[in-house]
Amino acid sequence: MSTPDHEPDANQPDAADGQASRPTPGPPSDETTHIPILDADTEEMSASDVSAVENLPAGSAMLLVQRGPDAGARFLLDSDLVTVGRHPDSDIFLDDISVSRRHATFTRSGSGYVISDLGSLNGSYINRDRIDSEVTLAGGDEVQIGKYRLIYFAGALKGQA
Repeated sequence: MSTPDHEPDANQPDAADGQASRPTPGPPSDETTHIPILDADTEEMSASDVSAVENLPAGSAMLLVQRGPDAGARFLLDSDLVTVGRHPDSDIFLDDISVSRRHATFTRSGSGYVISDLGSLNGSYINRDRIDSEVTLAGGDEVQIGKYRLIYFAGALKGQA
């Protein structure tokens, strides 16, 4: 197999030192390499994030900011109603112009948390689909509020801990 004119041949010596510029690859391996399946937007979680998710109290949940301002921040959902918005009195204060003052709410239900958009200008999205009614969240769902992309992690339901 020949190499294009603009790339040096891997087996030809380099003019400067007489050594091959790149090592010749060995024979293919019989071992299968594990390549983890990751969404293009998924960042790997830190050990402290994994620990926080594993130790969530029963009946609670956590939102991890994956992208946007404050990436890496964590928000615990541990009350029956959690408000989200740009208003300083919001339980989850997201300080960006793309977030409405009173943007959305998370409400605890028997099966976890439900998100409701409060008529925000830019809307709320679950797994990149705009919501127009209450949506029950499942572990791993991506919640988008303005420029913020948050991953939802659910703790054990009460009574299952």
